[in-house]
Amino acid sequence: MKRVLIPLVSLAFAINAGAQTAQSDAMAFKVKDQAFNHSQVEALSEYLTDLLGPRLEASKLKLRAEEMVMQKLDSLGLSNPRREFAMDFNRGGWDNERTYVAMTAPYYCNFAATPKAWSGSTAGPVSGECIVLDVTELSDIPKYSGKLAGKIVLMPEGKKHELSFEPLAHRYTDEELKAMTTDKRPLPKRSWRGWGANPVRQAMDSLIKAEKPLAVISGDGAYNIPESRSVRYNSGDPEPVAEIVLPIEDHGRMVRLLRGGNKVEMELDVRNSFTPNKVINNIIAEIPGTDPKLKNEVVLLGAHLDSWQGGTGAADNASGCITMIEAMRILKELGIKPRRTIRLALWGGEELGLCGSRGYATNNLYDGEKKKKLPGFDDFALYLNMDNGTGRFRGIYLEENDMARPFFETWGKPLETIGFTTISPESSGGTDHQSFSYLGLPSYQFIQDMLEYFRTYHTSMDTYERLELDDLKVNAAIAAWLAYCAAMDDARIPVKPGYPEAGAR
Repeated sequence: MKRVLIPLVSLAFAINAGAQTAQSDAMAFKVKDQAFNHSQVEALSEYLTDLLGPRLEASKLKLRAEEMVMQKLDSLGLSNPRREFAMDFNRGGWDNERTYVAMTAPYYCNFAATPKAWSGSTAGPVSGECIVLDVTELSDIPKYSGKLAGKIVLMPEGKKHELSFEPLAHRYTDEELKAMTTDKRPLPKRSWRGWGANPVRQAMDSLIKAEKPLAVISGDGAYNIPESRSVRYNSGDPEPVAEIVLPIEDHGRMVRLLRGGNKVEMELDVRNSFTPNKVINNIIAEIPGTDPKLKNEVVLLGAHLDSWQGGTGAADNASGCITMIEAMRILKELGIKPRRTIRLALWGGEELGLCGSRGYATNNLYDGEKKKKLPGFDDFALYLNMDNGTGRFRGIYLEENDMARPFFETWGKPLETIGFTTISPESSGGTDHQSFSYLGLPSYQFIQDMLEYFRTYHTSMDTYERLELDDLKVNAAIAAWLAYCAAMDDARIPVKPGYPEAGAR
């Protein structure tokens, strides 16, 4: 996940600020006491990272994680922990079983390396001479024809290290938080072109596929830590060439040696396995509602369970799963009887396009093809999402839904003493709440201190050590309290006028 602020153009609507119900200070005390003095965050953190390991979507490790998380939710006393189908997944499963990568000439040096997900294996231990595929234009392709077979291909340098004088970890200042409260909707929209097809890269891929080199080496990730990436693949396709990501320092070293006229050789042993698991699942559990008129309405807490393959997906996004599981544990431990159902959803496939949450929306809320609301749409009371790393909640993005402001102002009063003070009209992008906000439903992402998130996410550094446990305890208290308020309130945040039709056009 990567957070993106998305200014849009919309209208402000009149709000009845007196419609919200303030819950008791005594209950707020109980939630905070359970969160801070009886926390299970540390144990959950070790469980979700060290024990579960990497959780690449559809992999054997992801399926193992799903089973273990359902067992954990059951042990916490949550109702009906289950695996719920989200959507079909043509890639199938992929797991890395062995990785050894080293340069052997002009001298020996072993490298930290991460195979690209859904890439193939080497033919056992292999060694070979390296060649740089130095292509910037389509006209460069022919000069490499017939020269790649039996070689180890180094892709051109992309990113280069740039010295930064900014701190690695950062908490929002009061000034930065205040700036977020300004409504920026009068500003023009930013254009978004997307990535689109790159004909040069497509030609390079076709050449590699035809020539069948021993392996392909790319550079991505700094501080001698490789990032996690994937290749295009569908289950049943011929196994791709082994592709490996090295940190930009190691990749760049070999590229520079080759361009300087030096002979560079490597030895590799990479083994990956493919499995025909062609579905994406979500993990769901609940605290059932008790009000005869409101129990079918749902307050949803969520985060994505899948991760990339390099680390253990700690900040992205075990941190969100830890927070939301702990929030549910707090509420269950307090023995609350919510009027509305409080549901936990741990999404699959977020890293591959919000697959789990989109599948939930398609299966339960709105049929886009028929342009028809499903029964779950009118029962959708609130969704709160966490996917901005391990930092502390400082407030919430309203997704430009002015009608939500009085709810969070009322519900948030007991949270001000633990730093939850900022209500921003802005939209936030890049994660699962968008699957519901797109339909105009009340779906929100928290404002979080980013800490060192952008240095470590999607890399093999994203492990238990990245978690800020005290911040997660605060976040769990906030999520539990807001879910409780939404489940007990007489009123609900309205759907944006004109939706879901306006979002589904």
